[in-house]
Amino acid sequence: MARASAYELPTHRPHVMGILNVTPDSFSDGGRHTTVAGALDHARRMIAEGADILDLGGESTRPGSAPVAENEEWARLEPVLDQVIALETPVSIDTYKAEIARRACAAGAAIVNDVWGLQKDPAMADTVAEAGVYVVMMHNRLKADGDIDILDEIDRFFETSMRLADKAGIKREKQILDPGFGFGKTMDQNFRVLNQLETLKKHGLPILAGASRKRMIAAATGGRDMEDRLFGSLAAHLISFMKGAAIVRAHDVGPHVDAARMIEATTLERAPD
Repeated sequence: MARASAYELPTHRPHVMGILNVTPDSFSDGGRHTTVAGALDHARRMIAEGADILDLGGESTRPGSAPVAENEEWARLEPVLDQVIALETPVSIDTYKAEIARRACAAGAAIVNDVWGLQKDPAMADTVAEAGVYVVMMHNRLKADGDIDILDEIDRFFETSMRLADKAGIKREKQILDPGFGFGKTMDQNFRVLNQLETLKKHGLPILAGASRKRMIAAATGGRDMEDRLFGSLAAHLISFMKGAAIVRAHDVGPHVDAARMIEATTLERAPD
């Protein structure tokens, strides 16, 4: 049986989730942190830069990526999981497979980040409920459709995910929503979601935004290469914070932590200098 996590997500300030992929083929950093030493070095660096959460993934979920078998995903995660958790920064496990989530939560993961919003693996909602952890429920589609109203589609998807979570017994205060930038959306739809991100607050749950280094950044900045998308990513996430996002998921942790602290500073009652 998975042990219940004692972690509680603070809601009084914006958070930065640092990305830690132990995959050979993730779109931005695939292959960079596949050794235990490399993964731990990167985790420590992100913690030193102020990461609130580390999001650990063993399967690339970029559009068009090949699915990874459960045993292969776990073989990538297992050597680093305990050691990353031992660093004492809350760990999110980026998986849509219930068995991977169960094992990670048993080891001490505090969040399950499901890119299919509890709708891919029928056992996922019960697994999260049993573990007593947070869940990020991301909107996704198998294929983009430019003819649909994407915000209406996201609302309906979230309503389904929330019903699944409620039915399984996942407390509302443990549920987080992610609109899924770059997943099953046209470029125009990605920007419409960003432009109207505040409308997702109607669901009453914290919002996570993850636009880091994605193609939408290149599209808006003249086709910049993957390694040259920091400023665009930072701008997208600042917009997200200003429109109500509680968490951003980022590759470049340090600059995003500074941005989050600036947002926090401008939303507090401050005495005159």
